Amino acid sequence: MLNQRIAHAINQQIIGEFSSAYLYLAMAAHFENADLKGFARWMRIQAQEEASHALIFFNFLTDREGQPVLAQLEVPPAEFGTPQEVFKKVKDHERRVSAAIDELADLAVAEKDHATRALLDWFATEQVEEQSVSSNIHARLKLISGDPTGILALDRELGTRAYVVPPPLAGKI
Repeated sequence: MLNQRIAHAINQQIIGEFSSAYLYLAMAAHFENADLKGFARWMRIQAQEEASHALIFFNFLTDREGQPVLAQLEVPPAEFGTPQEVFKKVKDHERRVSAAIDELADLAVAEKDHATRALLDWFATEQVEEQSVSSNIHARLKLISGDPTGILALDRELGTRAYVVPPPLAGKI
C-alpha cells in the first residue's frame, strides 16, 4: 500500500504532467496558426510525451494500490509570441517540472519509499534531456534572431521529430 503523502504528491504530479501536455498542445495550435508546421509537430509530440509521463505516474499509483485522482486543468493561453519567446517559455516550464520531480524525489527519500524513488530516477534523467533540448532550441532561435530563412530551416528540422514510447510505459498502453 502506498503512503498517503506520496500518493497525494504523485496525484499532483499527474495533474502537472497533463497540464504540461495541454500547454504544449496550445503551443502546437499557436504554431499551426503561424504556418510553422515543424514547430507545431515538435509541440504535438512534446504534448504526447507529457501525457505519457502522466500515464506512467497513473499506472504506478494503480500498481501500488493507490487511487489516481484527476482534476480540472487550467486553460492555457492561445497566443505565445515569436518562436524564440515560445521556447523561452518551454525552457522555463521544463525547469519548473524538474523542480517538481526533485521535490517528489525528496519526499520519497524522506518517506523511505524506495519504489517511488527508483521511478523518479528515470524522470530525473528524462528532465535533464528535456531541459537540454529546450535550451538548445532556444539558443538556436536567439542565434537566428528572427531571420526567416533560419526559422524555416529550423521548422523543417523540428518537423522530423518522432514520438517514442517511454520505457516505463512500454507494453502498458
